[in-house]
Amino acid sequence: MQSYLFKNIQLVNEGKIQYTDVLIKGERIERIDSNISTKYKLQEIDGNGKHLLPGVIDDQVHFREPGLTHKATIYSESKAAVAGGVTSFMEMPNTIPNALTIELLEDKYKIAANTSLANHSFFMGVSNNNAEEVLKTNMFKESICGVKIFMGSSTGNMLVDNHATLNRIFSESEMLIATHCEDERIIRQNYERIKQAKPELTAADHPVIRNEEACYESSLVAIQFAKKYNSRLHILHISTEKELQLFGNMLPLSNKRITAEVCVHHLHFAADDYERLGYRIKCNPAIKSANNKSALWEALLDDRIDVIATDHAPHLLTEKEPPYEHAHAGLPLVQHPLLLMLYYHSIGKISLEKIVEKMSHAVATCFNIRDRGFIREGYYADLVVADLNQPHTVTTRNLLYKCGWSPLEGFTFPATICNTFVSGQMVYGNNTFDESVKGKRLSFNR
Repeated sequence: MQSYLFKNIQLVNEGKIQYTDVLIKGERIERIDSNISTKYKLQEIDGNGKHLLPGVIDDQVHFREPGLTHKATIYSESKAAVAGGVTSFMEMPNTIPNALTIELLEDKYKIAANTSLANHSFFMGVSNNNAEEVLKTNMFKESICGVKIFMGSSTGNMLVDNHATLNRIFSESEMLIATHCEDERIIRQNYERIKQAKPELTAADHPVIRNEEACYESSLVAIQFAKKYNSRLHILHISTEKELQLFGNMLPLSNKRITAEVCVHHLHFAADDYERLGYRIKCNPAIKSANNKSALWEALLDDRIDVIATDHAPHLLTEKEPPYEHAHAGLPLVQHPLLLMLYYHSIGKISLEKIVEKMSHAVATCFNIRDRGFIREGYYADLVVADLNQPHTVTTRNLLYKCGWSPLEGFTFPATICNTFVSGQMVYGNNTFDESVKGKRLSFNR
C-alpha cells in the first residue's frame, strides 16, 4: 500500500486543533509530530489551508441491499459516503429479506466485503418471534455492531410490539440494543382522527400523525426496560424536545448505559420546510416544529445527545409522490452530513472539535469500535481532508446516490471534502475514486 505524509495540516482531534505532520504507513497511522521526515518512499500531501479530521462513522444507514436494489446498493451508497467523508457505516436490518437470522446477516457482510468502499457493520434485526436467533449474537459481540428493534412500523415483519419479546431481548441480550422509538397505537389513533377531518392528507400532516407524544411514550418504554435490566440501550434519531427529558449529561460517555443519537435532517429542517419540499422530507420519525430543532441543538451541545448520524434512506422520487399513504418515508443524506455540520460551524453554531466528537469519537466510544474514530498512532488511518474555504453546491450532477436526488439540492456548503482515506487507502480524492481495495468489517472491543 502507498504511504502518505501530511505536512503542516490543521489536525482536529480529541478537543484540539493543531498544526502538525501525520504519517500513514500501510493501513495505520504511524506517527503524529510537528516535523516528520522519512527516507522511505511515500506521497507527500501539502496540508496548507486544509484540515484533517477522523473519518465520520455513521451509525444508522439504509443501503437497501439485498432486495431493494432499484433504490440503492451497498456499492453505490458507500461510494457516496466516502465522497462525503464517511469512512464507516452501520446498516439497518429492514432489507428484503429482513436480516432476522445470523445466516441472512452474514449474507450482507459477504456483499459488503466484495463491494463496499467504506468500513461496515450490520445490525441484527428483531421481530416478535425471533428472540432465540437474536440472542445468538451474544456469541458474536466482537463482530456485530448491535441488535435493532423497531418499536414503530417498519418493512416486513419488524414491528416489535410484544412486551414479552421486548422483555426477553432487554433481559438476555449482551449486545448494544438500538431502537426506533415511535408508539404505533398513538400513530394509528392520530391518523384515523386526522383522516376523518380531512380525507386528503398532505406532507404537513406527517408530524401531527407521528407526533411528539408517540416518540416520547415509546422512548420511555425502551428506557424503562433498559433500566430494569441494566441493558445497553442506544435510542436512534431523537426528534422531539419532550424526549430530551429522558436523557442526562452527568456521566462520561464511556460510563453511560443509555445513549442517544440525533440525525442531521432533524437538526437542519423544521415543519415549515414541508411547504417547500413536501414529501421529499417525509421521514420517520417526522421532522417537527422548529422548537424541537432548537432543543435538539441545545441537547447536542450539552451532551444529552451523544452522536450525530444520517438515517440515510434512499427512495426513488416516484416513490416520494402523493398521496400521503404512497409517499415513502426516508431521505438520502450520507454524502453530505459532514459538509452540513461544517456549514453550521461556519455560522457559529458548533465548533470543529464538537463536530469531530459527535461524528467520530463518540460513535467509536458508544459502540466500542476497535482502533477507529480517533487520529492516534497505531489506529487505522480513516481520515478526511477538508478545505473550509472552498464552497460546494449540491446538484444532481454531483450526487452519487443511486436514487439520483437529495433534499439539499441547490444548497451551497462553505467547504469541500478533498480526500477520504479508508484504512490508509486514498479511496476518494479530487473527485476520483480508487476502488482497488474495499472497506473492512468493523470489530468491537467487547
